[in-house]
Amino acid sequence: MDEIKILLVEDEKKIASALKKGLEEQDYYVQVAYDGIMGEKIFTNYSFSLVILDVNLPGINGYELARIIRQRNLDIPVLFLTALGSMEDKLEGFESGADDYLVKPFEFKELLARIKTLLRRSGKGLPAGNNLRIADLDINLDSKEVIRGGNRISLTAKEFQLLEYLVRNKGKVVSRADIADKVWEIGFDTGTNVIDVYINFLRKKIDKDFPSKLIHTQIGMGYIIKEE
Repeated sequence: MDEIKILLVEDEKKIASALKKGLEEQDYYVQVAYDGIMGEKIFTNYSFSLVILDVNLPGINGYELARIIRQRNLDIPVLFLTALGSMEDKLEGFESGADDYLVKPFEFKELLARIKTLLRRSGKGLPAGNNLRIADLDINLDSKEVIRGGNRISLTAKEFQLLEYLVRNKGKVVSRADIADKVWEIGFDTGTNVIDVYINFLRKKIDKDFPSKLIHTQIGMGYIIKEE
């Protein structure tokens, strides 16, 4: 197996040192940056399998650094590790391009589980040509390409995960609670409309310019992707 290289951007040196030690004991290679500017520089100059970010970083904060990373690499998993645990903080993290969000304090074994999940999602260990399809929509799980009717569609990491979840459950109604659990890995908060917002993002990209709509709302129940 290729060496898994992790970039850890954390300004609290004791936390960074403990995480680096723990991850290296699990056979991950870890490079640490103590501020956002150094994090960006290291990310630019080296290749990584996954990035772990704090939010409150000197120089460039974690949200902005995640946006920079996402502009340069659509596929690399990004995990926020921060004390900021409100729903608004989580939503900003996901909207900046993060794939997951773990609130301090946390159990180290939970961090390991999140890392393994993100690495699986990023395509490691998947066979070549691993595709999902519905109607004229094709999803390549290896290259993360989405094509509909011959047109390539650009999605953010979270939009891709949401679309993948819907297509894996094609023909089946999935509730907002299901989506929150399986895509965002957070408990469903009835006070937030983040899932509806992301469904609308997907509709604009997947359905808007095509006569046949794939994403449908089942009022009071959730969403379903199916051929009309």
